[in-house]
Amino acid sequence: MVEHDVKNIAQAPEGRLRIEWAEQAMPVLRQVRERFAREQPLKGIRLGACLHVTTETAVLMLTLKAGGAELALCASNPLSTQDDAAAALVKEYGISVYAHKGEDHARYYRHIEAVLATRPQVTMDDGADLISQLHGARRDLLGDVIGGTEETTTGVVRLRSMEREGVLAFPVIAVNDADTKHLFDNRYGTGQSTIDGILRATNILLAGRTVVVAGYGMCGRGVATRAKGMGAHVVVTEVEPLRALEAVMDGFQVAPMSRAAELGDVFVTVTGNTSVIRAEHLQRMKDGAILANSGHFNVEIDLDQLAALAKSRRTVRPFVEEFTLPDGRRIYVLGEGRLINLAAAEGHPAAVMDMSFANQALAAEHMVRHGRTLERKVYAVPCEIDREIARLKLASMDVVIDELTAEQTSYLASWTHGT
Repeated sequence: MVEHDVKNIAQAPEGRLRIEWAEQAMPVLRQVRERFAREQPLKGIRLGACLHVTTETAVLMLTLKAGGAELALCASNPLSTQDDAAAALVKEYGISVYAHKGEDHARYYRHIEAVLATRPQVTMDDGADLISQLHGARRDLLGDVIGGTEETTTGVVRLRSMEREGVLAFPVIAVNDADTKHLFDNRYGTGQSTIDGILRATNILLAGRTVVVAGYGMCGRGVATRAKGMGAHVVVTEVEPLRALEAVMDGFQVAPMSRAAELGDVFVTVTGNTSVIRAEHLQRMKDGAILANSGHFNVEIDLDQLAALAKSRRTVRPFVEEFTLPDGRRIYVLGEGRLINLAAAEGHPAAVMDMSFANQALAAEHMVRHGRTLERKVYAVPCEIDREIARLKLASMDVVIDELTAEQTSYLASWTHGT
């Protein structure tokens, strides 16, 4: 059996069934895998991945393996691992996995180190933790790296900062910014799975409650729309005027968090920033306020300040911790402030991850082919990859679209050339 550290290898048969269930909803990735198996574009490439270890990620790993990659996978969040999927990847499919749901800080970084010990030539991140470690404690491995890919908004922000500072040591493709990723995964995937996680953790009725959504990027739009669809009154908080204006035009109330704190029953942070909810807001909240986060890191809710304010705390349900303040008000934090859609639920539906992970697979192929000639920058997914994924997805849904006639093509060309 390949090297690994998973919680319970005996869960492998259950995990395989769940992987097969996810796979049937991922037709684009299946088509990519069929081509990869024929062409072997990743043959002999050592690929290290730090992603949420879920059934959908398992389908991506099988696609990369079919393309010839030598794989090692660890978790990008301590609470996001599906232990049965991790076990199945090891026992049923022979892929090295280092991931436990609920792992502590020390084990989390041991698992990252285990992946780095394979000396990856291509990195695949969700949050840029592999790249961060390579640029910090493991600079000795940088010479092996052709390039990397990054899945999420937070990771792309970190990488662009590294590029601006002139410290990024190899090229990285920002998979998050592909239209077939962020317009669908971030909006529809995060929207549905975040609400799913909140409801699984709490079993509350959203209809009639006030839900405060912090951040109106694609993820925030998805959460706000789905909460509204379930009958909630939605308040949006923002720092960007254009996004705030969009939220108003979309029919949502917009307010600063100082005001929204007094209104909300449920709070969801999706900003990618830190201390979005802090002591000054916590002190204004109603008894019974519920706090959840769907941003990548568990820093959006200032849990240290909440702990300092509370006179007592206890776990009242799985993934629900109650903090009682001196005046008797209770505030509930879901999933330790980590990604609630993965901590308490199963993450995004496979059908939307199909496009995101097709981007990852094709971006990895692109990096292997071209990475040695690229500058040390953050790159967009090539538009031809984005369009091909959209075409394949539409075909899998039996959707047919129009094509331009020769006359229409000529007409547009004449405007382009100023004639």
